[in-house]
Amino acid sequence: MTSSQLRQQLLDTMRSSTSSGLNRGATGNLSVRFKEGFLITPSGISPTDMSADDMVFMDMQGKWSGDHKPSSEWRLHREILLNRPEFDAVLHAHSTFATVLACLGKEIPPFHYMIAAAGGKTVRCAPYATFGTQTLAAYALEALQDRQACLLANHGLLVAARDLPQALALAIEVENLCEQYCHLLQIGTPIILSDAEMEVVLEKFKGYGPNAVIEANESLQKTDS
Repeated sequence: MTSSQLRQQLLDTMRSSTSSGLNRGATGNLSVRFKEGFLITPSGISPTDMSADDMVFMDMQGKWSGDHKPSSEWRLHREILLNRPEFDAVLHAHSTFATVLACLGKEIPPFHYMIAAAGGKTVRCAPYATFGTQTLAAYALEALQDRQACLLANHGLLVAARDLPQALALAIEVENLCEQYCHLLQIGTPIILSDAEMEVVLEKFKGYGPNAVIEANESLQKTDS
């Protein structure tokens, strides 16, 4: 995609994150890989007041250009895009239920098989660090090992995906799981799925949704070769 197309998609996705309830006001941020760096939402501007031209280009050394400062969480985005080449989009949100659990420092266990949508048997909670710091970025990267989503203690939600639509969809799914888990904790002790069952679910998820198309293409390529 061109720079203009990605800037517009960033804007549209950021506005969707607000309309879906993931963010309010100027909270949250979003990035997408572009050329040798990435485009990221500007600092302190509500999605309703943003334009596509406001998106900030940064290289992997942290240099940026444009009329606005990049999000204060740019280190968080850079660390993931730099170290996880399979991901091209990163979304950070202060969604209500994910933030509630993050403020309790709780990992989300496999109370429901859809936890596997985030790439693992649990959704980890990264330790607390001041926002915008390299320490927070390092904690997040560790929590995302073999995962596509994590909580950030006393902060919010973080997801990484192949593209912006998938990042938004995953963030909505994880927030939904967080809401369910919060309600369960109010009622009693959830029944947790076993490691063995989650292994089965994770294997099945490799052929679920967009993954099924990717696996089919890879299989065809191997057959052709």
